[in-house]
Amino acid sequence: MERNATLFTHTKRFQYNATPDAPDPVFAKQMQELIGGQWGEMSVMVGYLFQGWNCRGPAKYRDMLMDTATEEIGHVEMLATMCARLLEASPVETEKAAENGGDGGIVGSVLGGQDTQQAIINAAMNPHHAVVSGGGSTPRDSNGNAWNAGYIVASGNLLADMRFNVTAESQGRLQVARLYQLTEDAGVRDMFSFLLARDTMHQNQWLAAIEELKADGLEDTPVPSNFPQEREVSEVSYRFMNFSEGQESQQGRWAEGPSMDGKGQFEYVADPEAMGPEMDELDPPVEPRLYSTPKQPMQPSSS
Repeated sequence: MERNATLFTHTKRFQYNATPDAPDPVFAKQMQELIGGQWGEMSVMVGYLFQGWNCRGPAKYRDMLMDTATEEIGHVEMLATMCARLLEASPVETEKAAENGGDGGIVGSVLGGQDTQQAIINAAMNPHHAVVSGGGSTPRDSNGNAWNAGYIVASGNLLADMRFNVTAESQGRLQVARLYQLTEDAGVRDMFSFLLARDTMHQNQWLAAIEELKADGLEDTPVPSNFPQEREVSEVSYRFMNFSEGQESQQGRWAEGPSMDGKGQFEYVADPEAMGPEMDELDPPVEPRLYSTPKQPMQPSSS
C-alpha cells in the first residue's frame, strides 16, 4: 500500500550508529543533557517544527525548516537509544551480581551497594533510569529536570528565529564536544562525531539562510525591519553607552564607524547621563483603600 505523502513516517534504520561499546549508566545520565536539556535535540526538534509550521514566507524556507526538524527527530531517537543501551547490564555485571546474590546492571548500580566507592557511583547516577523509565532514556536533562517548551523560539519572524537557531546549534555542538571528552567509548564517540558534523552543517545552514533572507529583501537589521525607525528615539539608536567601570569597550568595532545595518554611525558615550525625570516625580498618590505606606505622615482624624 502506498503511504500518504503528507504524513510523517518512521523507518527502522537509524540515520547513523547508536551502539556503545559497553554499558555506562553514569555517562547515560550525562548524555541526557543532549536529549532534554535547554540546548538538546528535543529543543531544536520542536523549535524547528513550530518555525516551519508557522512559516508564512517563501516555500523554500518552510521546506528547509521541515527537512531539518524531521532530521532532528532522528537525532533524538539515536540519543535515546544510545542512552538505553548504555543502561543495559553487561555480562560481567550479571555474573558478578549472581555470585554476590544481588541485582546486576543498572538496578544494582543505582539502588545497591553500601561501600564508599559504590556510594560515589550512586550519587552520579540518575535514579529515574531505574525507578521511572525502566532502564530507558527520559525527556529530561542531566540533572533530571523535565524538558519544557520555554526552551524554544518560534516567533514568526524568520530572521529573528534563524539567529536563535545559530545559537542553539552552537550551544548544542559545544555540549557534544565536551561530552566527547568525557568518554573513551568508541561507539559513543562515533555517534558524537556524526552529530558534531551535522551541527557544523546546521550552523552554516542557518547563517546561509540569514544571508538569503537579506538578499531576498524579506528581512534585515534591525529586526523587525518593517517597523518604522522614525518612531525610535533616533539619537540613541547607534550609541554604545559605557555603563560599567573602565573604558576597554571603546576599543571594539561596536564603538566607532558605520553601524552594521549601514544606517548610522556608532558613537561611544563614556559618561552616559540619565534622560528621564526623578523617580519620585512620577509616583502616583497612595490609594487609601490599599493601606500602603504614604509619603507623608498621616494626619490625625478629627473627632
